[in-house]
Amino acid sequence: MIKFLPVVICFSILQSSCSSSKKTVKINSDSTAESSKTFPVRSATKRAKTFTTLLKIDRKDFVTYSKKFLGTPYKYGSAIPENGLDCSGFITVVFYHFNVKALRSSVNFTDEGTEVDIKNAKPGDIILFTGSDNASGIVGHMGIITTAGENLQFIHSASGKNVGVIINNLSGYYKTHFVKVIKILE
Repeated sequence: MIKFLPVVICFSILQSSCSSSKKTVKINSDSTAESSKTFPVRSATKRAKTFTTLLKIDRKDFVTYSKKFLGTPYKYGSAIPENGLDCSGFITVVFYHFNVKALRSSVNFTDEGTEVDIKNAKPGDIILFTGSDNASGIVGHMGIITTAGENLQFIHSASGKNVGVIINNLSGYYKTHFVKVIKILE
C-alpha cells in the first residue's frame, strides 16, 4: 500500500480541479445570440481567497515574461517547463518568477481577484474559460491577456490541435467557452 501512496497523491492533485459549486455568468461581448447566452458556471468550493489584494507586478513585465514560454509543449498536470506545461502550470510558473505562489488549478481561480468587464480588460489580466464541456460551467482553462481591446489576445498552454504555449484571439471555440476576466495585478 505504501508504494502506491505517491500515485494516489498525484491522482488527487490532478483531480482537484473538478471540485465546484454553482454560479451563473452571462456573456455579452457583442450582439450575436451565440455570445450572449447564459450558462451555469461552477465556482471553486468555499474557501478563503488567495489573492485578497492586487499584486504589485508590472503588467508589461508579466506579459513579456509569459511570452518566454511560447512553443513550450503541453503536458497535463505539469508545472515544469522542461517537461511541458498545462494551462494552470503555465500560470503557476509565470507567477513564481515574480515570487508569487499561485493556485495550481484553473477552477480555483473562479472566485479569485476582481472580475473585470471584458471591454475593460488589460494585458496581464487572467482570462478564464470552461473546459471542453461548456455546458458543465466548470472553469477548466485559463490564460493571460496579452493584447486588450477589440482584438483581444491571450497566451495559454493549449491541449488541442495547436499543442503547447501559444497566443490566440478571443474568437471561435474560445469565445463560446469564455467565462470571465479577473484582475489580480495592480
